[in-house]
Amino acid sequence: MANPKTAKVQTEIDKAKARLIEQQLRLKELENRKTEIENTEIVEIVRGFSIPLDELAPLLRSLRESAPVKPLKPGKPQSGEEESGGDSGE
Repeated sequence: MANPKTAKVQTEIDKAKARLIEQQLRLKELENRKTEIENTEIVEIVRGFSIPLDELAPLLRSLRESAPVKPLKPGKPQSGEEESGGDSGE
């Protein structure tokens, strides 16, 4: 027969796993929602320029080729910013 303490811990494990799965699904839903909102914002910005669709792709290509944009790496300071060595709030 299974030890009651072991069974109780196993029940808690099962509950924790179920909560974890629920949170992972919620996270995925939120990430998808954020992407949809960002895409909507991009479409609104592009439509605000009133550029015909057949001219949009060549325009974006020429912009990319003339001034390539390098994405920022997370955790690195942006240009003009310096990393502080600590809290200087004295």
